[in-house]
Amino acid sequence: MGALPTITGRDEFAALVVRTDYDDDRAWQDVTAALTEPWGDGAYEACVHFVDDPAWADAPVDQTLPVVSADENLSVVFLADRTTMRTEGHPLLAITTLTREECLDDEDYEQLTEFGTEFRTTPAGVHDVHANLSIGNLGFEEYAAWAHDDAEGVYRSS
Repeated sequence: MGALPTITGRDEFAALVVRTDYDDDRAWQDVTAALTEPWGDGAYEACVHFVDDPAWADAPVDQTLPVVSADENLSVVFLADRTTMRTEGHPLLAITTLTREECLDDEDYEQLTEFGTEFRTTPAGVHDVHANLSIGNLGFEEYAAWAHDDAEGVYRSS
């Protein structure tokens, strides 16, 4: 896989959703439709920056993170991967951009990643996760814990 293209033009309030699976255009249309629905009981307009570029096809997390981490205002990225496209409800992969270097020490990093550096979320959950992480209201580790506690391992926005 070659170098991934730089992501530009994302509004700091927009959730970043990167498509990495290109086998089912209908599923992608369903995902984008779900992500553009108003959220928070319909009180908030969806704000999403979609990356729909085949250069990202099958991009693994370890190659994705360095590219998206160039955006200093981004604390989480959402991937529409093979699982997203093939699973009912289209759960996206949420990945923290937090690195060990950003933490006080190893113990701090371990606490913040106790339930991992990624989890699945429903499309409705994308906005909740992105908004709360952006303003520091909740931490990635809290959402990861809720996903961990779900029978299917998915965070479901209430």
